[in-house]
Amino acid sequence: MNISKPLNISLWTAQGLLAAAFAMAGFMKMTVSTEILAEQGMTFVEDYGVGMVRFIGIAEFLGALGLILPLILKIKPILTPIAAIGLSIIMVLACIYHISNNEPFLPTVVFFAASVFVAWGRFKSLEFRNKNNEH
Repeated sequence: MNISKPLNISLWTAQGLLAAAFAMAGFMKMTVSTEILAEQGMTFVEDYGVGMVRFIGIAEFLGALGLILPLILKIKPILTPIAAIGLSIIMVLACIYHISNNEPFLPTVVFFAASVFVAWGRFKSLEFRNKNNEH
């Protein structure tokens, strides 16, 4: 027996949605010019420059992969909650930026909450799995 089926379904749903959102956002930040990103409303690109924008994009894209691949491939599943923690840290920093610039920050809070939920749930499932393997 593992974590409950409804919790597992909820976690996979959150992981899938987060992975899709962060993969798309990260890929855009890695490949699209900062001028176009600024025109699309990503105001932080004007403050931080191309290097930081690319770094954030890489971190988001790798985080998206980390939400899905370790569990699907059953290789180092501990990386999934660690990826979720990394993405939640990115969201805290984004929220601070948005608040300090009087920009809307509710979507950032939602992504933060979903990332924390995934981290909590996947750590819980690994803890449960490890307890069962000890016996």
